[in-house]
Amino acid sequence: MAKVRVRRGIELMKKQAEGRKRVVIERVQPEIDGGRYPIKRVVGEQVSVEADIFADGHDALGGVLLVRREKDAKWTEVPLEFLNNDRWRATFTVSEVGRYRYTLTAWVDHFMSWYRDLGKRLEAGQDVSVDLLIGAKLIREGSKRAKGHEAERLEEWAKVLQSDRKKTPEKIAVAEDEGLPRLMARHPDRRWETTYEKELPVVVDREIARFSTWYEMFPRSCSPKAGQHGTFKDCEARLPYIADMGFDVLYFPPIHPIGQAHRKGKNNSPVCQSDDVGSPWGIGSKEGGHKAIHPQLGTLADFKRLVAKAKDHGIEIALDIALQCSPDHPYVKEHQEWFRMRPDGTVQYAENPPKKYQDIYPLEFENDDWKGLWKESTGVILYWAKQGVRIFRVDNPHTKPFRFWEYLITEVKKEYPDVILLSEAFTRPKVMYKLAKLGFSQSYTYFTWRHTKSEFTEYLTELTKTEVCEYFRPNFWPNTPDILIEHLQTGGRPAFMVRLILAATLTSNYGIYGPAFELMEHLPFEPGSEEYLHSEKYELKHWDIQRRDSLKELITRVNRIRRAHPALQTNVGLRFHSIDNDQLLCYTKQTEDPSNVILVVVNLDRHHTQGGWMELDLHALGLTPDHSYEVHDLLTDQVYLWHGSRNYIELGLDPYPAHIFQVQRKIRTEQDYTYYT
Repeated sequence: MAKVRVRRGIELMKKQAEGRKRVVIERVQPEIDGGRYPIKRVVGEQVSVEADIFADGHDALGGVLLVRREKDAKWTEVPLEFLNNDRWRATFTVSEVGRYRYTLTAWVDHFMSWYRDLGKRLEAGQDVSVDLLIGAKLIREGSKRAKGHEAERLEEWAKVLQSDRKKTPEKIAVAEDEGLPRLMARHPDRRWETTYEKELPVVVDREIARFSTWYEMFPRSCSPKAGQHGTFKDCEARLPYIADMGFDVLYFPPIHPIGQAHRKGKNNSPVCQSDDVGSPWGIGSKEGGHKAIHPQLGTLADFKRLVAKAKDHGIEIALDIALQCSPDHPYVKEHQEWFRMRPDGTVQYAENPPKKYQDIYPLEFENDDWKGLWKESTGVILYWAKQGVRIFRVDNPHTKPFRFWEYLITEVKKEYPDVILLSEAFTRPKVMYKLAKLGFSQSYTYFTWRHTKSEFTEYLTELTKTEVCEYFRPNFWPNTPDILIEHLQTGGRPAFMVRLILAATLTSNYGIYGPAFELMEHLPFEPGSEEYLHSEKYELKHWDIQRRDSLKELITRVNRIRRAHPALQTNVGLRFHSIDNDQLLCYTKQTEDPSNVILVVVNLDRHHTQGGWMELDLHALGLTPDHSYEVHDLLTDQVYLWHGSRNYIELGLDPYPAHIFQVQRKIRTEQDYTYYT
């Protein structure tokens, strides 16, 4: 009975307290789907939290943002700052990989209400003798919440305001002491504070989640000898080439054994010849499945050596996770329940009618042993993480259940919180965004199929200026082994240069499928197709990476510019500017530092020179109309002197169909500049 009475007493006290909570906290941002999903940051970034906070009447309010690492019990408090119209804000910095939580607490501040009103009364020349006594009471209560010297100081102030021996001017002088409100703010009366009903999550990744440069390469095509299957050791020899171009992620398609049954031939032919190597995505043979290595590539020891060698070059190896099987995969015999069976007793192969992929069996996630399938799939990533891999590109995640991905990512992050997952989901926007909310670190996008000024402006505004930017990190790819867009098929060298510069400067994460990209591979399988003729997915390729017409020099220069300029390492500061030609796209990227401004102008016409008058938002760039400023083209090293917001631009196709300008105040004499004529 005693425990029941205690519990009832506690409940009664809570109800009484609830009746005295007057503050309302609403419209907290950022908050994704009511707090169901986390926002994303990388180590060292800030989280700026805003909310509408108000109460009845005219009392002053106080409040704090509460922050903690998820593994900690204790909160850190950050004072809230009033903005306007009952809007408040506070900011905190995330300092380590993992998960954080934040919420808000606010209260009616009776002392600050008194202090504010006392000033008004004094200004009006009113008698404040009673008000000083009220203040003394509030300050004395504050002294009881303080400790040590601060408690003593507050008690001294309270005694002065309450003293019969002190004259009113002396008391007013004490009440107006600037130290009084500062000290009382450290010990507010928070008995009836309101705490926001949700603890909102933050996932913090490594910096490479925000800024990365990917290079996709088939290891089997790295042999120096034509027609010979490449090995991991051959990949080691290719590392300096990739590092010199400035890539920090080297992504391999699946490196596992490839099945023989229904193996596809060259150009996706259903007829396979004896020397056909098959598709790496047809995973599994008698040599093993998703935890095995294709024997012609080398051993596990060879792979781990490659991972270590890549790190010496500043490169991380990323592996493809494709949760599908060839008919020869051990899972097919050991776990037939994980596959969909047809009425004739055969296993259902992959289809996208009318296309048929007889060499691939999809996994059936609605099977009775779904828990076993979830656990095994998670174990695949954990296995490769144990071998030293921390970046994974996940194939077609939109064809697997959302709850499965939430489970898998949660389990993987428990053991390896530094893992980065790239979602290869070319699908409907809501599905792409859902996968990002569930935990994918980066995502492929529709950039590949955006071509016009309006398309780029609309799409990038959605990605960078809406709530989407809090959880979705775009990764732009001009090409992939599956996608050769029409622009690259018919646009020649200028098209490749334009797509590279757009991908590398519009977003902070981008990648190319090479060496097909730098060698400008552009022949389609057939007119209207986005498939490559002689696709590397189905055969060994021998690439002449030293070809004189290679785009290697431009790629190297662009990646060097990205590394040297922080404005290109984030998507936060993207802004489009007006230019009176729809074939010219103009945008800037900048950090909070006004000296770090990059201006990019791109000619979207693959065949003709284009010119136009550009109107820059000088105020947004930290410039003034009455000062000259210089723009330094980081591609050609030419420097131009500009005046005011309106300037003329003309761009041909040679040497580059774009400018990447660094914008800064005039620092040279006028004769040092190049001028448009």
